[in-house]
Amino acid sequence: MLFSVQGSRTFSILSYNNNNRSNTKHVLKQRKVVPPLPAMNGGDGDLSYSQNSAYQRGAVEAAEEIIKSEVVKQFSVKKLCGFPTQTSFRIADFGCSTGPNTFLAVQIIINAIIKKLETESQNSKLPEFQVFFNDNVFNDFNTLFSSLPPERNYYASGVPGSFYIPLFPKASLHFAHSSSALCWLSELPKEITDRSSRAWNKGKISYTESKEEVFEAYSGQFCRDFERFLNARADELVSGGLMELLVPGVPDYLDQSHSTTASEIDLLGSCLMDMANNGKFDESMVDEFNMPLYYTHPKELKGLLENNKNFSIERMEILHNSAKHVTMPDPESRAMYFRATLEQVLVKHFPAEIMDELFDRYADKIADSSLYLKPDVQRSIFIFVLLKRLD
Repeated sequence: MLFSVQGSRTFSILSYNNNNRSNTKHVLKQRKVVPPLPAMNGGDGDLSYSQNSAYQRGAVEAAEEIIKSEVVKQFSVKKLCGFPTQTSFRIADFGCSTGPNTFLAVQIIINAIIKKLETESQNSKLPEFQVFFNDNVFNDFNTLFSSLPPERNYYASGVPGSFYIPLFPKASLHFAHSSSALCWLSELPKEITDRSSRAWNKGKISYTESKEEVFEAYSGQFCRDFERFLNARADELVSGGLMELLVPGVPDYLDQSHSTTASEIDLLGSCLMDMANNGKFDESMVDEFNMPLYYTHPKELKGLLENNKNFSIERMEILHNSAKHVTMPDPESRAMYFRATLEQVLVKHFPAEIMDELFDRYADKIADSSLYLKPDVQRSIFIFVLLKRLD
């Protein structure tokens, strides 16, 4: 199913080739099925991701000037916008979620490309821009489409599905973008919930305060997922096409005086253990639950990029986003941010009625901590990467 929007017109297209059933079945059999993870909180209410994603927006804003300068240097007008045969330019945002951040990101890209075209192209006619908004099937595409900028200069389409598999025809995209999404794993490493495994993560929901085997399991899953992501995008991008990634991460080296988003997930896990100890639910529910999030570090990410021979690394740098924590200046705001991001994962495993108490406890622990909400000790980063598809 492809949802498409342009101007005030909204329609859906369900495409099925009755004369090519056997070929379609064959193609589908070759794809690895990736079970969809829950999405961010939908809608536009107080607990929605749309209203609680200023931190992620900060990364998009921090990358704006880099994108402008890199498009000028790396974008090939002749190769990617050859007129008159090439009349459209296709952009995809992988892991778009809902809310204004995705619209800001694609508009920055489009504006940079238009400026490059107007400066260098002898043809005054601009291509038509088509933007594909991708996220998993549980994403609130209704809210996404209802909040599309009315004066946008592009056609908008929704493409549901995991970005760890191919989603577009070969060589069909000119620019790929992904922000704040590649920290989500396609699945949990099986060994962390296996009681017979050395990586069994008893009483924890993440890896930062767990055994080395748990960290290695998470890291291994991320590396496999990221390789699949790169290979899928390599098929979809045209030769010379660009891909911009904003990957949440941590520095290569940390000590116990620093906090990160990953360590805050462990703080949430301690709240769950407190509630289990108070009889709200059985402790085994915590033992069996792990958050499917992993925050890579620059050295690990660069190694994965260098091992993939489909892309050249045109630029890679760290965006220090700690100052953006001023957008969540109090424990309650921080708790709402985490709830908007993580609640749908939690309610798939824990009773929905405990969510209010869980995040109240989380806000209390944030308030009592000497680490959290202090920009001088916060070490969460975004890693900016610009890749070019090789011939």
